Amino acid sequence: MAPDKPLIFVLHGARGDLASRMVLPALALLQRRGLMPERWALLGTGRTPISSQEFDELLHDAVGEHGDDEAARGAHELTDHTAYCGDVSDDDSADELPGELDRLRGVLVDGTDAGPQDVDVVHYLAVPPSSFGPITRALDRAGLTDGIRVVYEKPYGTSPEGFRELDETVHEALSEDQVFRIDHFLGKEATQNLHVLRFANELFGGAWSREHVAQVQIDVPETLDVAQRAEFYDATGAALDMLVTHLFQVAAEVAMEPPEHLDAAGLSAAREEVIRHFRPLDPARDVVLGQFEGYRDIEGIDDSSTTDTFVAARLWVDTDRWRDVPFLLRTGKRMARSAQQVTLVLRAPDELFGEPVGPNRIQVSLAGSGRIEVVTTVKRPGTELALGTGTVDLALEDVEPGEPVPPYAGLIEDVLVGDRALFTTAEGLASAWAAFDPLLGDGRPEPQPYAPGSWGPSAADDLAAPHGWALHD
Repeated sequence: MAPDKPLIFVLHGARGDLASRMVLPALALLQRRGLMPERWALLGTGRTPISSQEFDELLHDAVGEHGDDEAARGAHELTDHTAYCGDVSDDDSADELPGELDRLRGVLVDGTDAGPQDVDVVHYLAVPPSSFGPITRALDRAGLTDGIRVVYEKPYGTSPEGFRELDETVHEALSEDQVFRIDHFLGKEATQNLHVLRFANELFGGAWSREHVAQVQIDVPETLDVAQRAEFYDATGAALDMLVTHLFQVAAEVAMEPPEHLDAAGLSAAREEVIRHFRPLDPARDVVLGQFEGYRDIEGIDDSSTTDTFVAARLWVDTDRWRDVPFLLRTGKRMARSAQQVTLVLRAPDELFGEPVGPNRIQVSLAGSGRIEVVTTVKRPGTELALGTGTVDLALEDVEPGEPVPPYAGLIEDVLVGDRALFTTAEGLASAWAAFDPLLGDGRPEPQPYAPGSWGPSAADDLAAPHGWALHD
């Protein structure tokens, strides 16, 4: 249900790529589904002032290009709520923002019994990470932090030291319950279904341990290039962009112990606890980096760049449930196909009745609305006792009734109602950075070349032995 209180949603970086691709289409969809408050305003900010009409045109273009048909219909309603100011900058100042917020509060409560203090304010920082600190300090210096909620995009720091510095800045201005560190992989319908699959079904929950699972694979290959994000990507790379953020968080979702309660506090505590048990990566033995051939030919990329466009890592989770079970994490650009899949490779005998036993896996696709597949050894039809492989397939979009919600729309709705269950915590991120830290030092392996359209460097196959990657040619 839509929140009752009036809302001002401040979108910092409103003209940027992230706002256009993700945030504006999500707001349009929420508006279309009646999940935004009846009285609310969208206030965009940016370094270059633009008129309200220009902002409305930008909004329509963004939702038309990146949203679905339902979101596109909501875009027309969204422009009834827009305003724009261009004043929050990197010098820690927010000169125009206080006055604009006061004006919008007056508009939203006009003719009602509510007062300005009864308006919720959400700040969404769809800006480069280098601007997180300055904008946070600007809000604090302008006296704008009381009662607000602030959404921070990833990466939340680019090193353990950078994380600690940013976290200190944030907590000087805000309390932890005001902070929403977004990781859209946690907002995916299928990621949330990992909880339900495991905790509501003993068939799966009973197998969720080292006694029954030989490997866990979290695989996010991408066919996409980086040409549109060359400057950002060359300063970041695959490991920083994906491994320490999305893939570590999904690994924690798989590996966590059953929470005491399936609520925000219970889920966060369970994730934090298991991430504390992530063994620090061993770059020499457990990490393969790659760079696709032709990467250095992209405009804006240095000819001698050693940025990784591929990473495969073997993560160890030192808990009683998962000790000695490898968690294999893989992602990269310009790969053979795009997918987002969690695979539990189940233990099985090598042979049965003299025949080799095929793969036995639980596979959860995180793409789109999600899909659950059980791959298992079965008897082939016929008079002979011969073994084959069968697959049971459930597309979650076929589950009725229900309307799938894209990750950003679902997470923004959680921010509006104050539900922090699917957001990362400072404690969990500190532990994630501790596990990732060895990959930032002198032991970082050199990226190996791989052909565009392949599955990455061949050395990554050795990490997945003896079972091999579930996603392959």
